[in-house]
Amino acid sequence: MPSSLAAFHRLFAVLVLGFASGLPLSLTGQAMQAWLTVEGVDIATIGFLGLVGVPYTFKFLWAPLMDRFEPPFLGRRKGWLMATQLVMAATLWWMSGLSPQGAPLAFAGVAVLVAFLSASQDVVIDAYRTDVLAAHERGLGGSLAVFGYRVGMILSGGIALIWAEQWGWSRVYEIMAWIMVGAAAFSLLATPRVGGASRPLDSDPKKELLGFLALLSGVLAGAFLSRWVLMGLGLDPEDPNKWIRLLFVLAGIACALPLGGWAARRVGFETLNRSLTTYFAQPGAWAFLLLIVLYKLSDAFAGSLTTPFLIKGMAFTQAEVGIVNKIIGIWLTIFGAILAGALMLRLSLYRALLLFGVLQMLANFGFYTLAVLGRGAWGGFTLEPFDWGFMAILQPAEIDNLLMFAIAAENITSGMGTAAFVALLMSLCNQRYTATHYALLSALASIGRIYVSPLAGVMAESIGWPAFFVMAVLLGVPGVYMVWRMRDTIRALTGNEEKRP
Repeated sequence: MPSSLAAFHRLFAVLVLGFASGLPLSLTGQAMQAWLTVEGVDIATIGFLGLVGVPYTFKFLWAPLMDRFEPPFLGRRKGWLMATQLVMAATLWWMSGLSPQGAPLAFAGVAVLVAFLSASQDVVIDAYRTDVLAAHERGLGGSLAVFGYRVGMILSGGIALIWAEQWGWSRVYEIMAWIMVGAAAFSLLATPRVGGASRPLDSDPKKELLGFLALLSGVLAGAFLSRWVLMGLGLDPEDPNKWIRLLFVLAGIACALPLGGWAARRVGFETLNRSLTTYFAQPGAWAFLLLIVLYKLSDAFAGSLTTPFLIKGMAFTQAEVGIVNKIIGIWLTIFGAILAGALMLRLSLYRALLLFGVLQMLANFGFYTLAVLGRGAWGGFTLEPFDWGFMAILQPAEIDNLLMFAIAAENITSGMGTAAFVALLMSLCNQRYTATHYALLSALASIGRIYVSPLAGVMAESIGWPAFFVMAVLLGVPGVYMVWRMRDTIRALTGNEEKRP
């Protein structure tokens, strides 16, 4: 195959796999929030159910197993792709038959399983992308992956809202299950094979499995220990005070991770231990972890309850939110990606992180303005009916101009911030441990999106929507400060010796 055609094949595969990676995210996020909202679930409970995304923050713990073990016949990367995608399709079909009101525990449990499989798919796709692309293709490949990821989120988090108006949420989740079957077929038939650089690491497989089991045991023991301690202090995990319930959640996380890490070291989870040692040997490792957690925190805090805010707080319909947030938003996302790419040709990574971080933080004032002035404050326009086959608007839809402004600001600036952020993550990965390193860094990046959700739900009920979005803006300040504080380290990381005055 000619080199240019082979490069196109690799880049096209990265684009499609980016779409497959982004599709499940909203199915345990925005789409699920919309389903819960129309079912009448209260805002605080929706916020707590945001914790079903916890596997995204822990995926680096089992990523070494996906580095170490190779499914038969298809190879390590393609084998894990097929396995995660097919099982995820079956789980989405299962979820489609459950009711959030009739079987809340089963619904939450299956949603956690979807998030676990989605996080596992992310691990192998990130590793596959790094392994299959030539060094000079990684910049463009990373951009295509982000674009595909956003399109997947648009389908499951925006177009799905319009489909739900017509067919109901159960049917929507069935459709998403079939799309994942198609993704598995693509992974089997159309993805290029990875060369010899993707050989499994050399370690004792039995010891790896024992180490992983010790890690899980430590995590569970830490979670239960924190619960018993708080109960011993007289606190009730079922207390009507949602701040007390939030304390139990955060204490469990704070205790589980250190105890799990200690158990893994004692038993010898060698791949994880070597991967972490390699990462922390580089300059500024701990500071980079803090930067990664904080950089998207403002965006994550506001985005954790955007859909309930628009549907329940502002009384927009599901269809209107879907049209503005995703149908029109796709063009805004494309514009943001193109603009970020053009700017990053001239900006260093440090300057891009700083500029885009400020913009994504200030974009939350759009939602603040909407919360203060209300729908209709800036007028609107009518979107006439259309039918594109896969999607139709059967009745004229009134589109609010202020809603359009808020969504435009969020989509453009978030896309710009994500472009710079992904470039940072790729720069921090050691090539021998790409799967585990990228999983670790991206898991930490999702901490804001996952763990601010309970806090966001409680605060939205306590202080109201306008103050909530002011808080979202303020939460962006620490991340921007960290970029400025680490400017010399970031420049050294990318080989840019330019000094800022």
